[in-house]
Amino acid sequence: MTSLHSPPARTTARPDARRESDLRQLLGTRRPLVPTATLGGALAAAGPLLICMAVAVVGWFLTDAGGHGTPSGALRVGALGWLTAHGSGVSIEGIRITAVPLGLTLLCVWSAWRVGHRVGESISGHGPDADRIADGERDWTVPIAGGLFTVGYAVVGVLTTALASTIETTPSVGKVVLWSILIAAGAGVPALARGSGRAAIWLPAIPVAVRDTAVLVRSILRAWLAVALAALLVALVLDFSTAANIVSQLDGDAGDIAMIGALTLLVLPNAALFSSAYLFGPGFTVGTGTLVSPGAVVLGPLPLFPLLAALPDSGTSPGWAGWLMLTPVLVAFAASAWAHRSRPAAAWDQAAIRGCGSGLVAGLLLGILTSLAGGAVGPGRMADVGPSQFDVLLHAVTGFGIGGLLGALAMTWWQRRGGELARRGLGRLRAGR
Repeated sequence: MTSLHSPPARTTARPDARRESDLRQLLGTRRPLVPTATLGGALAAAGPLLICMAVAVVGWFLTDAGGHGTPSGALRVGALGWLTAHGSGVSIEGIRITAVPLGLTLLCVWSAWRVGHRVGESISGHGPDADRIADGERDWTVPIAGGLFTVGYAVVGVLTTALASTIETTPSVGKVVLWSILIAAGAGVPALARGSGRAAIWLPAIPVAVRDTAVLVRSILRAWLAVALAALLVALVLDFSTAANIVSQLDGDAGDIAMIGALTLLVLPNAALFSSAYLFGPGFTVGTGTLVSPGAVVLGPLPLFPLLAALPDSGTSPGWAGWLMLTPVLVAFAASAWAHRSRPAAAWDQAAIRGCGSGLVAGLLLGILTSLAGGAVGPGRMADVGPSQFDVLLHAVTGFGIGGLLGALAMTWWQRRGGELARRGLGRLRAGR
């Protein structure tokens, strides 16, 4: 059977040693598909779950040295935290919390990717080989393994919901199943395809224009999220004294401060998307009747949370704040130009379509991510916290689309100008001879 991975390097070892090595490689890539894929999905979900439960137990011990509650209660809190990362929501003393800690969700996505890749390597020997796949034979290895992987992940979510939920907390099992499917299918299955070697066979069949567009979309999103995170950190550093004052008012010990720091890291991606909404212009709310945008800042009483120190002061924003809304266009322009530098377009219309289309897709994806950033985080007015989702979507599609278009056209012009200058210089050299 032709291997889907790179052939092993030649060696001068004894024939027996070579046969033993080949046997080990064969066994390592032909593990039973059904149990391997199903167990892999369960492990991908159980890894972050165990981490959450362990952190909850450590936090319970650090905060009051075990003086209140029980270890089983701490384990339940950790499980509920894992469930909230899967969009379940939770009720605390009658108060519904629906916000998703995206930092913890990213940990679950990373776990699904890593385990999925290992599962792909373990089952890569199943199905037709590379030559038979290239000849058009259907290969169901990845679809079957991906489905089993997703089922294993979702089963852990259902069991966790059943064991951790109470009449008071009431997490939504339907949302847990939905998020489990999205995480397992969105991260685990592509990793499984890559680990099994199928992705290397399938990707060349995708049109070059689609692949180039995907690369440009990724470049725009990565650059924009980096800029939004940098803006958040700059705002927090500039008002670090306020954050330190908030921590001192909490009057907590080292254990409490450590838990606050961990919670801050878990919601840092949410805060970065809030920062993104601010830079786009529509801004976000931190409570009913509030608004944080470049045009105006209206705030009310806020909870004592250090990350809120990054918020601007209430009142009319300075004049230069309005210019921040040009940031999305500039970032998309730079990302598009840089991507076209290594992937030049053959014609002007191709560059325009690729640049504008990539910007539109990037704006749509960012709008979807922004819709996950907010939610209810407390009682009363704190039930309305989050970016202006639809407005951010419109601004993102428009800003990224314009920036992507201009960046693609600018780089195409620069490359054509450089090529023309090179041809003129070569012609002069030939004429001089």
